[in-house]
Amino acid sequence: MLVPLENIIHKLEGDQGDFIKPIRENCVACKRCITVCPVNLWYLDDGKANIKDDYKKLCLECGACWQSCEYNAIDFTYPKGGTGVIFKRG
Repeated sequence: MLVPLENIIHKLEGDQGDFIKPIRENCVACKRCITVCPVNLWYLDDGKANIKDDYKKLCLECGACWQSCEYNAIDFTYPKGGTGVIFKRG
């Protein structure tokens, strides 16, 4: 049985800051970030990867996009303490 995402994660409120930043000048449009993102936050814009404006609300903070990018085209840091995702299960 599938459990709704809302029952698995909880987002702590607060200013997370920008914890994912595309570095467009390094992007070669390999689409790995698009492929690995479990919540489909990435898209191509003028032949370069970009992230949705509301990514802070949707991101699971897994870092898969950053880990899969071989071109150093993603700057990723976990959100500052007291904000971000809390996994309730799993």
